[in-house]
Amino acid sequence: MDTSNLEIVLDVHSMKREIIRVLKETSTRGLLNTTKWLAEINFALRIYPENADTMMNTTSIPEKESVESGEDKDAFCLAKSYFHLKEYDRAAFFSKPLTSHKGRFLHFYCRYLSSEKKRLDDMAENSNNPDDNQMAVLRQMRAELEKLHQRDELDAYLLYIYGVVLRKLSISELAITVLIQSITKEPLHWGSWQELSTMVTNREKLYSLQLPDTWIRHLFTAHTYLELQQNEEALQIYFGLSSAGLQNSTYIMAQIAIAFHNLRRVEEALEYFKNLSEIDPYRLDNMDVYSNMLYVTEKRVELAHLAHKTNQIDKYRTETCCVIGNYYSHSSQHEKAAQYFQRALKLNPGYLSALTLLGHEYMEMKNTNAAIHSYRQAIEVNRRDYRAWYGLGQTYEILKMPYYCLYYYKQAQELRPSDSRMLVALGESYERLDKLQDAMKCYWKAHCVGDIEGGIALSKLAKLYEKTNEADQAAAAYTQYIQDTESQGLVERDDLGSAYKFLASYYLKRKMFDEAYDYAMKCTELADVMEDGKCMIKEIANLRGTAGDGGAPTIMVLDEDQPSFTPTTAGGRGGSADIDQDNDMDPVSLSFNT
Repeated sequence: MDTSNLEIVLDVHSMKREIIRVLKETSTRGLLNTTKWLAEINFALRIYPENADTMMNTTSIPEKESVESGEDKDAFCLAKSYFHLKEYDRAAFFSKPLTSHKGRFLHFYCRYLSSEKKRLDDMAENSNNPDDNQMAVLRQMRAELEKLHQRDELDAYLLYIYGVVLRKLSISELAITVLIQSITKEPLHWGSWQELSTMVTNREKLYSLQLPDTWIRHLFTAHTYLELQQNEEALQIYFGLSSAGLQNSTYIMAQIAIAFHNLRRVEEALEYFKNLSEIDPYRLDNMDVYSNMLYVTEKRVELAHLAHKTNQIDKYRTETCCVIGNYYSHSSQHEKAAQYFQRALKLNPGYLSALTLLGHEYMEMKNTNAAIHSYRQAIEVNRRDYRAWYGLGQTYEILKMPYYCLYYYKQAQELRPSDSRMLVALGESYERLDKLQDAMKCYWKAHCVGDIEGGIALSKLAKLYEKTNEADQAAAAYTQYIQDTESQGLVERDDLGSAYKFLASYYLKRKMFDEAYDYAMKCTELADVMEDGKCMIKEIANLRGTAGDGGAPTIMVLDEDQPSFTPTTAGGRGGSADIDQDNDMDPVSLSFNT
């Protein structure tokens, strides 16, 4: 995999000047997440000394709005105080008469936050869909903002609110247009970029966006690549930004760690997370992802330490609940784990990680109905979460509903086309439905992209060839499977016995006694095929006595003309995507040399 740096040039002094300007704007408007994000980027640039030009431009920025009256300032101050105390309805009421951009933003923002808070509270208490009353609030806000938009009275931040409301009402195309207008007016408002990213469903959509040429666009592109599971492309941009001057950015470090996590490059991801913990020891952002990695790598002591540390920092943060939930899950205390994931959802009913992990715990507790509910909620939050689609496929597999199972595995495979686990699961679904040709395509592609489960795809493909009486293909596949397995040191796999037995019988039928004897001897080393191996050895001895030498051995390898795929694997804690789209993957043409 090529993760060479993308060449990016940054004017750090200009960046600092613009960041400081927008920090003031977002802080005044109460856009806390963007303010924090910009402050972290600004802190990463602290090694670059401020020049006179930067200082002059940051202290003499003209106010773009008309001068407010003393009465308006008093009303804004009062409403802002209620906003900080999360009394959104009161803040909206007292900011309603304000006509400045800041005043109008505070009014609409408080109305939106009030509506969203009530929706989430209803979800946390009743596990129901949002009440129609909340949707009515959004529709009313849309009507008011639309009138202001038609009169060209919306600044960048009001356009952002308008875009968010449109997205919540599922008016996606118009929302994209409005958000791009917001970004064009104020390119450094990270919140607008994030909202836009949620509506980019594929690379084609990303490339079609007409966006301003600014340094923050690189971060948006990389962030969207990561959401689309284009992890290698995301890494190239992040490494390019690091080389250009953002090497101290904790945000970029965390994004690189997540990309390595998705690519299953575990050691590199863990190294980045450890560095983050040293640089920012009280950081809780992304610690749930870190705990997932410690979980799958069986690092129990480190996971326990992380759970204790996050609990000391803030026991009521969603990330803390997920970390502790992972700790209990690793200890096989699934009921306790579920309780902590449920606590995370009480704090934030739309928290994707907790929804997916709760589904996993319900699966462990054999509660398939609850698992399905959790996975479905996760998909409602983010349809790009392959883990939820894959989890639904597993639950319906347990319920023996193969057509449902096939549908959900297809969705997972479309999101993770280079993940062999999705392809194997999809192949098994086709096999259960007796669609053997489709199953063969899935197993073959799983082998080509790099089977992260140690050759299981090749073994399943060989068994299908055996089932369809394609003995030469089966023999070649089994031979390759044995070579791959032995090269990885996986000499105790259950499928090895079947492979040895088939190859011994295959060569015996062709009177190739040396090869048949070798595989029969290997059968005697495995308990499940030991007796079969002994019988074939006796038969080989009898036939050798009457037939003589069986001829020179034949070396079987995969045909070099077969389609070649770049080995790429990824995954988290833990799909046709129509496989027919690859014309060169027709199993009829999978010719192994014999």
